[in-house]
Amino acid sequence: MHAQQMIKTHPHVRGNTNDVLIHCVEACFDCEQACIACSDACLGENMVQQLTQCIRLNLDCADACRAAGSLASRRTGSNELTLRTMLEACALACRTCGDECESHAQQHEHCAVCAEACRDCERLCHEAAQTITPTRQ
Repeated sequence: MHAQQMIKTHPHVRGNTNDVLIHCVEACFDCEQACIACSDACLGENMVQQLTQCIRLNLDCADACRAAGSLASRRTGSNELTLRTMLEACALACRTCGDECESHAQQHEHCAVCAEACRDCERLCHEAAQTITPTRQ
C-alpha cells in the first residue's frame, strides 16, 4: 500500500504522520477487500441460505471499512470528531462481522481468513481512535 507515502507527502502534513492511523487506513482497505471476497465466496457455497447473515455482515463491514479508510486518508482540514466516531463504528462492524465469520470458520476457510482481517482492523481502529483528540466544531 502507498498510504504512508501519500499521507507523508501531503502539504498539510509536512512529513509529520500519525503512523497508528496510517496502519489503520491500510487495515481498513485490507479488511474491505477480505469482506468483499468472503461475501462472494459465501455466495458460491452450496448452502448459501445458511450464510445469508454472514454475507450481509461482510457487505456492511466492507462499507464501514471503505468509509473509515477514506476519511482517515484525508488530511486537508480537520474533522476529528467525525473521524474518531467513524473509526469506532468501523471497529464495531469489524467485531460483528468477525464474530459471524468465526462461527463459520470450521466449514469455510474464507470465513477464517476474513475473521482474521476483521480482528486486525478492529484492533487498529481502536488504537487509531485513541490517537485522535476531537475538538468541538
